[in-house]
Amino acid sequence: MSTNIQEIRAALSRVIDPDSHKTLAVSESDLRIEPAGDAIDTTVTLGYPIFNGQDELRRRIEDAVRAADATPGRVTFESRIITHAVQRGLRPLETVRNIIAVASGKGGVGKSTTAVNLALALHAQGARVGLLDADIYGPSVPIMLGLSGKPKSADGKTMEPMVGHGLQANSIGFLMDDDGPAIWRGPMVTQALTQLLTLTNWNDLDYMIVDMPPGTGDIALTMAQRVPLTGAIIVTTPQDLALADARKGLIMFQKVDVPVLGIVENMSVHICSNCGHSEPIFGQDGGRELAAEHHLPWLGALPLQLDIRSETDSGRPSVVASPDGAAAHLYHEIAHRLAVHVSIQPADTSGERPRVIPRKN
Repeated sequence: MSTNIQEIRAALSRVIDPDSHKTLAVSESDLRIEPAGDAIDTTVTLGYPIFNGQDELRRRIEDAVRAADATPGRVTFESRIITHAVQRGLRPLETVRNIIAVASGKGGVGKSTTAVNLALALHAQGARVGLLDADIYGPSVPIMLGLSGKPKSADGKTMEPMVGHGLQANSIGFLMDDDGPAIWRGPMVTQALTQLLTLTNWNDLDYMIVDMPPGTGDIALTMAQRVPLTGAIIVTTPQDLALADARKGLIMFQKVDVPVLGIVENMSVHICSNCGHSEPIFGQDGGRELAAEHHLPWLGALPLQLDIRSETDSGRPSVVASPDGAAAHLYHEIAHRLAVHVSIQPADTSGERPRVIPRKN
């Protein structure tokens, strides 16, 4: 049987994951093979949350077991999210494995709504997820998660994250008066964002979704340079004006060595709430063409739909308000593609390098 197990492992090493398009990792820690009577049970560890049962991958695994002259038994999937590499000179946070920036070249394209629904979708798929509101001038996470009050502090120095719908979250909106504007200059904003990130006691997160400020100004650029990012995604509408600014945003990330993990097209088509008629009022396929132009992953498109706006404004975004609805399904698909693209990024090796500590004279 030991020889047969080796043959089965060899056969499984040739199986291609239809999502990542990579062959399976078949080390003993990633792939367990156990006899179960006359059949062979397999337990496969994937680097992203399980979504929709992985039916096609399951079929390929069963075919590979049969090709090794064995009978496939139960196929079980597990998820283990590792820490991936960040920009040169930075190290990942100890309690956050992967930070993903959700950005846009301009405001008004639904970036924040997309960010919170993707975070909720990843959480629903089994990941531990946090949400950082980096839009200092227009913080919206408190409203979108239906949260109020201020973060607690046990030591007077650090903050506990707020929790909404299972997400750990923090926002400058929790620390300001409800109607008070943030009248701050750039350096103050950068300091506030750094404190929100590093002084919050994030608890063992697989992913942190960062709702970035719009544009490519000093704040966004500083965030891209100083926050240890696994990658970023760009949210745009199909409108030419939005695409021009989105292009600037993705080029900004590329210049600071942050991988752009994909493009999301929001408001791709308007769906009438009365008759269901759809119309591409902002144009058509602009986000998909932008992704193709820059050889980036196309993560998906979302409609301009009344329910998405009203559910988010109510503090119960679509993924939790209508989990079986069409919009929630789209967010889940995009979140899954995002997680898969994160999983194929290089692993973090910063722990293998000694820290450089300046000598005090």
